[in-house]
Amino acid sequence: MSVAEQMAVIKRGAVEILIEKELEEKLERSLKSGVPLKIKAGFDPTAPDLHLGHTVLIQKLRQFQQLGHEVNFLIGDFTGMIGDPTGKSETRKALTREDILRNAETYKEQVFKILDPDKTKVVFNSTWLDALGAGGMIALASKSTVARMLERDDFHKRFTGQQPISIHEFLYPLVQGYDSVAMKADVELGGTDQKFNLLMGRELQREWGQPPQCILTMPLLEGLDGVNKMSKSLGNYIGITEAPDEIFGKVMSISDELMLRYYELLSDMTLADLERLKADLRDGSVHPMAAKKALGREIVTRFHGAGSGEAAEENFVRRFKENEVPDEMPQVSYMIADGAVLLAKAMTEAGLTKSNGEGRRAIDGGGVKLNGEKVSDTNLELAASGEYIVQIGRRRFARIVIS
Repeated sequence: MSVAEQMAVIKRGAVEILIEKELEEKLERSLKSGVPLKIKAGFDPTAPDLHLGHTVLIQKLRQFQQLGHEVNFLIGDFTGMIGDPTGKSETRKALTREDILRNAETYKEQVFKILDPDKTKVVFNSTWLDALGAGGMIALASKSTVARMLERDDFHKRFTGQQPISIHEFLYPLVQGYDSVAMKADVELGGTDQKFNLLMGRELQREWGQPPQCILTMPLLEGLDGVNKMSKSLGNYIGITEAPDEIFGKVMSISDELMLRYYELLSDMTLADLERLKADLRDGSVHPMAAKKALGREIVTRFHGAGSGEAAEENFVRRFKENEVPDEMPQVSYMIADGAVLLAKAMTEAGLTKSNGEGRRAIDGGGVKLNGEKVSDTNLELAASGEYIVQIGRRRFARIVIS
C-alpha cells in the first residue's frame, strides 16, 4: 500500500499522531527499503482479564500488522510492579512479581484472539530494566527534572492538592520511555491519557542518539453507558472472556451512536464498508438493530470462534424478543429460618452485581424485575419461601431460592 493508503488506515479512530509528517517519512523509507517499521504498545498486566476498552490499542496493532509492519506486544512485567500513576489520585498498591507473571500469561492467551501470533513479538520489559541496575536507574533519573514531572496533569493536581506522590511514581514515565530506547521503536501507541509517557520515549531516544519515535494516541473507549470510560469498577464493561450470550447481549444494549464508535475502533470492517454502513443507516436502508446484531456477531466470533456469534444472536432473539427466561442461570439459596433476605444482597451473591450498593442503584434506576415485575424499593427484603427470578436489564437473570 502507498503511504497515503497506509496513513488512511493508521488514522482510523486515532486522536492524534505526533509527528504526522515524520510518520509519513518513516513509512516512505520503509517502502523503499523493504524494512518494516517497529511498532510498540505496552500493557501492564495488573489484572487477569481484558475488556473491549483494552482491545482498542490491540486492534490498531492488528492494522499495523496487516500493513506489513513489525508489531511488538510489550508486557510490562517490570513497570507493572511500579504501577502506572496515570490518572490516579493516590499511590497505587504495588503488585508482586508472581501476580504480574500470572496475569501476563492470561494476556498472552487473550491478545492472540486479535493479533496474528506468527507475526507478533511478545517482549517483557524486565529483560532490559532488570539489567539496568541501580547505577543505570540513577543515570536514567538524571534525564528529567521534578519540574518536568509536575507538568503532568495528575501529578500537578496531587501536588497542589497536597496529596502524596511517591518518588518511585516519577520513575514510571522514565522507564516506559526507556522501553522505547531499548526496543528502538519507530512508533508507539497509547491511550490519550498516556501522552506524557509517550512523549518521554521521544525525549529519551534523542538522549540516546536515536531517531525519535512517532506517537499515535487512541481514544479511551466509552462503556455501555456511553459516557464513562469502559471500566470494571464502573460495571459498564464487556469482558472478552465473558460468555458469548453475555457479550452479544451487552453489545445489543449500547446506543446507536455508540455502535458506530465501536465499529470504528473495534471492527475489522474496511473504511469503505464503514462509510457505506453510515450512509445506509442515514437513509434508512439498514436498520440500526441489524447493524448492531452484525457487530455483536463479529465481536463474539472473534473471542469465541466460528459459529458462536450466530448462536449468540439466536439465543438473544429467543430469550429477549420472545420474552423467554433462560433455562440456565446463576442460583443462590437461603433458609427461611435465617430471616429475610435483602434483594440487593442476593443479587450480589448471585454475581449480578459487584456490591449491595450497585444492586440498590440498579433498582433505583428502574432496571430490576422480580418475577417479571419491576422493583422500586431499594431495601426490598424477601421473607417468604419460594423461587424468585431476578432480572437486570434484558439479559441478566438469577434464581433466588428460599426454603
